[in-house]
Amino acid sequence: MTASPASTRFSRPRFALLVMLGVYPLITGLLYLVIPLTEGWSTWQRTLVIVPLMVVTIIWGLIPGVQKLFRGFINPASR
Repeated sequence: MTASPASTRFSRPRFALLVMLGVYPLITGLLYLVIPLTEGWSTWQRTLVIVPLMVVTIIWGLIPGVQKLFRGFINPASR
């Protein structure tokens, strides 16, 4: 039996946990990718390269994926 939209409640803490678990490997991978290519650059310059990559990946990849794959965990049925 599937819960109706009225009987589910969005869990911000669960969503935040899942996004954090996705962002950590994303930023780590981007750092490993970008740092060797930007040797000698200032931190602000590296950040200027990494931030747009992160935002695009999070908005159009990570968040929709988390919402789709973990729908039942993020929107638990109300009691």
